[in-house]
Amino acid sequence: MWKIHEFAQAAEITTAALAAYVEESQRGTGPVLSRRPPGDLAERLDLRRWMREGGMTPETYQEFLHGFLEAGTRMHHPSYLGHQTASPDFPAALAEFVHGATNNPVAIYEMGASAATVEFEVLRWMLDKVGFPSGEGVLTHGGSLANLTALLAARAHAVPDAFSGGVPRDLALLVPPSAHYSIARAAGIMGLGGRAVVPLDADRLGRIDIAALPAALDRLRRAGRRPMALVASAGATGTGLHDDLRGIGEFCAAHGVWLHVDAAHGASALLSERHRHLLDGIELADSVIWDAHKMLRTSALAAAVLVRRDGDLSKAFQQEASYLFYGDQEHDLLGRAVECTKSEMGLKIFLNLAWRGERGLGDHVAARYDTAHRFWELASQRPAFDCPYEPESNIVCFRYAPGGRDVDHIALREHLLTDGAFHVTSTELADVRHLRVAVMAPATDDKTLHSLLDTIERSPF
Repeated sequence: MWKIHEFAQAAEITTAALAAYVEESQRGTGPVLSRRPPGDLAERLDLRRWMREGGMTPETYQEFLHGFLEAGTRMHHPSYLGHQTASPDFPAALAEFVHGATNNPVAIYEMGASAATVEFEVLRWMLDKVGFPSGEGVLTHGGSLANLTALLAARAHAVPDAFSGGVPRDLALLVPPSAHYSIARAAGIMGLGGRAVVPLDADRLGRIDIAALPAALDRLRRAGRRPMALVASAGATGTGLHDDLRGIGEFCAAHGVWLHVDAAHGASALLSERHRHLLDGIELADSVIWDAHKMLRTSALAAAVLVRRDGDLSKAFQQEASYLFYGDQEHDLLGRAVECTKSEMGLKIFLNLAWRGERGLGDHVAARYDTAHRFWELASQRPAFDCPYEPESNIVCFRYAPGGRDVDHIALREHLLTDGAFHVTSTELADVRHLRVAVMAPATDDKTLHSLLDTIERSPF
């Protein structure tokens, strides 16, 4: 049984430590990340002794927590411009704390009625925002699992008996080069294999060439293959750019092709009046995924799988388990998801909405997009920097080429990360390596952007 006094004391220590940690991070105090080797860090935190002997107390926990936080990556830091992972808001953190204590898995309604009901309402809200008023959905643990789940629904639509009878070899996925790697991974998991992933023609930035779609579909069908789904991006992981969803949606509707939109990152722009046009046509999709742990400021993971027609998601899974499936289970989510034990993800989204409102979260999205555009403006003004496109979201790709020289951008990124001053990522566009920033933290400002550009120009490259 819990020692309630010990829990309350440790919780108070945790709250104070995290408050100080976030405050320091938002001020930009110290490095944005630490990259100690795992062996050194395990020794410093004394992990093996603690696991072997136990005996941690609130006092020793306080010391451990200090070292643990110091060695992590500070998502609230102004210089965090790395991967597409949220600078989480505190209401979502409260939800994690509640779930950590209550542990109500929501796939089975009787295991957590309040948490499941919150998820139902959050999904209803997300379906409405996407334009699926008659659809259904589920929250799952991450965009990769969400893409897999949506494609399982597409497979069930194309081949209703595939779950029991196996996957026909003539199925194909039409996929642009900008698609997230999880699409190809899902094809492998589903038994389709890499042969099923058919690349679509795209422009130099990876966006689907709509004019080439009729020919692509004709080639596929003449080869005796069936399109299980066409995948579009909103926005693409590498660039933050958006496919033309309306044009693609109208094509898919006219030719009976399931359209799946990976809007893991970009769907949150639906909350911004100035940016929701980027998702124009998303309501024509058959399935959409939307990650809350990106621009809705929840901690990882919380991803929605949304389908336009009620029943399409439920058909993705067909299984028997006498200890779970029996009687009236209309409120269970188990039939829509891979997971049986599903965390209270909806609570994180709900509390952020309850505190900030749709308008507040939309303003967060718009502000991050504006900061990214500002970085593009500043970089474009410096002769040594090349930006291949004007950003549509909070993601900007750029190259540093002083005097036209070909700089090793992987080495340049490593240089920036060495002392933890900046966290940036890298990607390839048209087979050319670029640096990439994703503006996630509200603390990132003009001072940060100028400093990053100055630091690159002072680098030995």
